[in-house]
Amino acid sequence: MARRGSYAKGVAKREEILTTALDVIARNGYRRTSVRELADAVGLSQAGLLHYFASKEELFQEILRKRDEVDTAAFHIDAEQPIEAFFQVIRHNSEVPGLVQLYAQLSTEAGDAEHPAHEFFVERYRAFRSMFNGMLRDEQAAGNLDPDLDIDRIGNLFLAAADGLQTQWMLDPSIDMSEHVAYLWHLITRKA
Repeated sequence: MARRGSYAKGVAKREEILTTALDVIARNGYRRTSVRELADAVGLSQAGLLHYFASKEELFQEILRKRDEVDTAAFHIDAEQPIEAFFQVIRHNSEVPGLVQLYAQLSTEAGDAEHPAHEFFVERYRAFRSMFNGMLRDEQAAGNLDPDLDIDRIGNLFLAAADGLQTQWMLDPSIDMSEHVAYLWHLITRKA
C-alpha cells in the first residue's frame, strides 16, 4: 500500500515540476532558465528534479507537452469555432515568449532523428495536422472552402505559417502572429 502512495506522490511532484516550469520559463525565457532554477522553484536539488525525468531533454519535451495540454484546456481547442481557438493560442504565445523560444529551439534540435524529442515532435505534428485538417474538411463540407483545395497541403501551410511567424516574431515582436494567420484564413475562405 505504501508503494501506491509513493507513486501518487511522484506523479504529483512531476506535475508540480511541469506546471512550475511553464511559469518560470514563460517569465524568464528559455535561455535564462537553468535546471537549477527550476529545481529551486519546486524545492529540489538538480539531481532530485532530474530523478523525475530521464534527461534534461525529456524534461523540456514534457514541459512542451504540458503546455499543449494547458492550452487545449484553456482555449477549448475542440470548441465549435476551432479556428478562433487556434487564433487565441497564437495570440497567447505572444504573452509567453520563453515557451515560444523553448518550442522553437527544441523543435529544431529534434529534427535530428537521434534527438530524444524527435518522436515527440513527429507525433505532435501528426496530431496537429490531423486536428487542423479535420477542421478544414468540415469547413470544406460546409461550403466555406473551395472544394478543389488540397486540404492536406493547406493544413501543412497553416502549421508552417504559424511556426515561421513565431520565429519572425522572436526577431521582431511588432509582428502580430495571430493577425497574419487570420489573414491567411481570410484568403482561403473568401468566396470567388
